[in-house]
Amino acid sequence: MSAATLELADLQGGILRGYGFGFARYLLVRTAGGQAARDWLGALAAQVTSAEPWQRGKPQVAVNVALTAPGLEAAGAALDGFPRDFREGMAARADRLGDDGHNAPPAWQDGLGGAGEGHVLVWLHAREEAALDAHVGAVLEELWASGAGEVVFDQRAAALPGAREHFGFSDGFAQPSLEGSGQENRPGEGVPRRFGRWRLLRPGEVVLGYEDEDGLLPPAPRAPLHRNATFMVLRKLEQDVGAWRSWLRDMAPEWAGGDEAWLAAKVVGRWPDGTPLALAPERPQSRSVTGLHELNAFRFGDDPEGRRCPVGAHVRRVNAREGLPGGAARTRRHRMIRRGMPYGPPLPDGAEPDGEERGLLFACFNASIARQFEVVQGWCVDGNVFGLGPRDRDFLAGAGPGRDGFTIPGAPPVRVPGPGRPLVTVRGGEYLYVPSLSGLRALAEGRAA
Repeated sequence: MSAATLELADLQGGILRGYGFGFARYLLVRTAGGQAARDWLGALAAQVTSAEPWQRGKPQVAVNVALTAPGLEAAGAALDGFPRDFREGMAARADRLGDDGHNAPPAWQDGLGGAGEGHVLVWLHAREEAALDAHVGAVLEELWASGAGEVVFDQRAAALPGAREHFGFSDGFAQPSLEGSGQENRPGEGVPRRFGRWRLLRPGEVVLGYEDEDGLLPPAPRAPLHRNATFMVLRKLEQDVGAWRSWLRDMAPEWAGGDEAWLAAKVVGRWPDGTPLALAPERPQSRSVTGLHELNAFRFGDDPEGRRCPVGAHVRRVNAREGLPGGAARTRRHRMIRRGMPYGPPLPDGAEPDGEERGLLFACFNASIARQFEVVQGWCVDGNVFGLGPRDRDFLAGAGPGRDGFTIPGAPPVRVPGPGRPLVTVRGGEYLYVPSLSGLRALAEGRAA
C-alpha cells in the first residue's frame, strides 16, 4: 500500500514537526458568533503557519488555530459528521480519563473545559518572548476592536533549560513519522516489524482524508472540513515538583538502595538525558547512545516482564510499541503525535516549594480522540492491561497519586508505596478540531454550514 503525499500547504504547522521555539502562548477565546467572529477568524486564517518546509529559515512567530465543538457551532458550522467524543468534549468524558477526585472538572481552572466557554484556541510559538508578546498583542487588539469575543484562558509557556520538563527529564521523544509527509523512516518512530525493521505510520492515523492503518479513510466531517485536518487534545497538567522530590527522597533508601535517580528512571522509563531503560536498565549510557533518533531505536517485546523497563513505567504505558499481547497489531491504532511545553519557572535543585504554579501544557494530535488519546489515557489509569491491577495508576499522567504504589519487576518484584498525594493535577482541558487552512477560510466565509 502506498500513501498519498500529504498536502502540506493546506495542513497547519506544528503537527507533523515541532517548531522548536522557546516561547509559546495559548489563548482560548469565547466568540460572540456572527459576522464579527467570522471576520476575526478570517484575519487569523491569513496568519496561520502551514506545514510546508520553511524556505527562508524559521519565522519569528508561528500561529495556529483550533476550535471546540461549541466554537464550530458559533461559527455556523454543522456538527453532523463530527465524532461523539469531540462533540461531547473532555469534561463530559472525565470518567474515561481518570479525571476524578482532585482531577474532576468542577475543580478545573475557570475558562478551560467549562460548559461551552471556550470556542477558538489560538496558540503561538516564537523564537523570542518579545516577538511573541507583540504578535499576541496584535491578535488581541483585533479581537477587541472587532467585538468578536473575549479571552477566557491565557497561558504562557516556555522551554526549560536543557529541553526538560519540571521533573527533570528530557521530553518529546518517540513521535510517529507518517507516510507521505517527507519524514524519514527512523527506527522507533513508526510501526515495528519483523527482524528488527520499522515502517512509517499510515497518515490517516493523524490527518483526516488519508488512509489509516486499516487502509480506510478515518471518519470525518463533511466537506470542506473533511481533509488535511486533525483533532487536538489540550490538557493543563500541574506538577508538584516538591512532592516528586520528597517521594524520591523518602522511598529511595528502603526501595532503591538510596539511589533516587534509579528510582525516578524506573517510574519514567528513561533516564533524565533521554536514554531508555530498554537499552540501559541500570545506568544511563552516557555517550554510547547519541542523538535523539538513536534514543528511540528500542522495543519492549523482548522484555515482557519489565525487568529492564517496568511494564508500568510512564513511557511504556503511553507508547507500548509491540510490548502488549498482540504486538504491534494491537498498538499501531493507538499512536498519536504529542506536543507540549512547560509553563511556570523551574524549581531550583534543593529549593523548598515556593508556591509557584508550574507544569506542562500537554497537547496531542490524532484522527480519533476516543481510539487514540482516550485509550492511551486509559492505559495510564488502569493497570489491568499491563497485568498490574486496576488501581495501579501512572503517577505522571494526571491519573491520581498511584493508589497501589509502583511495581518494579524482579525476583521477587518490589512494590514501592505511592506518594500519597498527587504529583500531577489536571487543571483543565479541551477537545479541539484543527481545520486545514482551506477549511479555516471556509469557516470564516460561512461556507461550512
